Amino acid sequence: MVKGLYTAYSGLINEQNRMDVLTNNLANSATNGYKKEGATSQAFNDVLAYKIKDTSESPNLARRIGNMNLGVKVGENYTDYSQGAFKVTDNTFDIALSGNGFFNIQFTNKAGETSTKYTRDGSFTLNKEGYLVTKDGDYVMGTNGRIKLDPLKSTSIDSLGNIAQDGRTVARIRVTDFADYNYLEHYGENYYQPVEGATPKAADALVYSGYLETSNVQVVQEMVEMISVSRAYESNQKMIQTFDSTLEIAANQLGRV
Repeated sequence: MVKGLYTAYSGLINEQNRMDVLTNNLANSATNGYKKEGATSQAFNDVLAYKIKDTSESPNLARRIGNMNLGVKVGENYTDYSQGAFKVTDNTFDIALSGNGFFNIQFTNKAGETSTKYTRDGSFTLNKEGYLVTKDGDYVMGTNGRIKLDPLKSTSIDSLGNIAQDGRTVARIRVTDFADYNYLEHYGENYYQPVEGATPKAADALVYSGYLETSNVQVVQEMVEMISVSRAYESNQKMIQTFDSTLEIAANQLGRV
């Protein structure tokens, strides 16, 4: 009976994690280039064999089966990198990528340290110095470094990322892809950064000026999933209440008989 309490409790934790992921997706449904996330879970029989030989918590000493509960185990979160729909803006510096790849952004943290981050959000603009930047002021990188343009000249961007002013190519937007997206992690609101083992490669994405890629979040689908999660959460709550009532009867009433 007590194990049943732990089983229901683990179910609550799992559904809470799923709800956190869903609400974050909904909050970013209008964020340009956002890629939705998902949550996984593992049942007891899926992880039993691993736990028998698990030496990660105590060196050279596997955990005993008696230390386990029979509930669900929160698995890993994942990111769906499928492409979002395009929307027309007719702004030259709004840029969308069709295909696999990311814009290279020179990011500077609060300590003044710079590093390269990657994003699908192509909502760019020119700062007062003429550099192409993100809405947060981070520099968009070209194949030869930062991209500096003359704001007084007419600008065009072709499908290969070449930027021309008055008919002369002055820069090219750098687009980078990775062999395995499992080696990318979220950074901040809409950036990604590679972790150890990430392998950059040439991108096959085409560049479209005057468009923005919207998020790939399907609002209706996320709302339906939220209803499912809420009902599962309520079911686990009722299980705990039922076990609690049964234990109260066992402790306070059966002893009087």
